[in-house]
Amino acid sequence: MRLTKIATRTGDEGMTGLADGSRVPKDDLRIGVIGAVDELSSLLGVLLSEPLSDPFSHLVESIQHDLFEFGAELCQPGVLRILEIHVSRLDEHLEKMNASLPPLKEFILPGGSRPAALCHLARTVCRRAERELVALSRTCGLNPESLKYLNRLSDLLFVLARSINLAEGRKEKAWLPQYSWDR
Repeated sequence: MRLTKIATRTGDEGMTGLADGSRVPKDDLRIGVIGAVDELSSLLGVLLSEPLSDPFSHLVESIQHDLFEFGAELCQPGVLRILEIHVSRLDEHLEKMNASLPPLKEFILPGGSRPAALCHLARTVCRRAERELVALSRTCGLNPESLKYLNRLSDLLFVLARSINLAEGRKEKAWLPQYSWDR
C-alpha cells in the first residue's frame, strides 16, 4: 500500500476509517488505543535520536516495528498480528537485562540520563495504552497476546531505563517517603 495523498479530507467531520473499510468516530475507544500506541512509537523515535549503544537502539527499533504490527492489528478487527513470539521476545530481553542489574531495595524516581528519562516516559505512555486496551477489551473481543505485550513492554521499558543509567554510570535516586523539602 502506498499513500500518495495524505490530506484526504474524509475525517473532516470527526470520523475515520479502519483497514476493513468501516468508519468509526475519532473518539472511539479503538482509535484511542491506536493513538496511544502511535504516541508510544513516536516517543521511542525521540529516544532513538539520543546516543544509545547498539544493543539498546536495536531493541528500541525492534519494538517500534512491533508497535506498527500492533496498530495494524487494531485497524483490522479480527486479524491477529501480535503473537506469542512477540511477547516471548520481550520476556527474553527483560530477563537478560534484569539479570545484569542490581536488585531493587526501594522504589526509584524516574530520571537519570536523558535517554533513561525518556524510557520512563515511554513506560507511562505504554501503561496508558494498556489501560485503554483493557477498556476496549470490555466492548469487543481482543487478542490476549496484545494485552500481554503492552504489560510486558512497560516492564521492559522500566528495566531498559535502569540499564541505560547503569551503562552511563548514572546513579538511581531512591524515593524517600516523608521527603522533607527543607533538605
